[in-house]
Amino acid sequence: MAKHDPDLNLKFAALGDETRREVVSRLARGPASVSELASAHAMALPSFMGHLSRLEAAGLIETTKKGRVRYCRLSADGIAPVTHWLAEQQALWTSRMDQFDAYVAKIVKERTDET
Repeated sequence: MAKHDPDLNLKFAALGDETRREVVSRLARGPASVSELASAHAMALPSFMGHLSRLEAAGLIETTKKGRVRYCRLSADGIAPVTHWLAEQQALWTSRMDQFDAYVAKIVKERTDET
C-alpha cells in the first residue's frame, strides 16, 4: 500500500463542500481578499471565515494580512497530494477495466469458437 499525505483526509473533507471548492476555483485565478471571496457567497462573514479556516487547516490555501485586509492564495503544493492519490486511483481502475475487457473478450471468443 502506498504511503499518502497524512492530511489527505483533511484535504478531501475540505474539498467536499461546494463553497470551499468554489473558493479554490476562484483562487486558481489568483489571490483575493477575504471580502472579495465572501461577496460571492450569501452567508454571514463568520460562517464564510469557517470555510476559509477549513481550507487553510487542510493546507490548500494560505492567508496573509496587509494592514486591515486579509488576502488568500492557493498553497503552492496544497493540492498535489490529492491529485497524486486520484492519479493512482485512476491508474488502478483503468488497469482493472482493461483486465475486465480482456476477460469478456476471452469469454466471447470461447463462446463463438464453440458454435
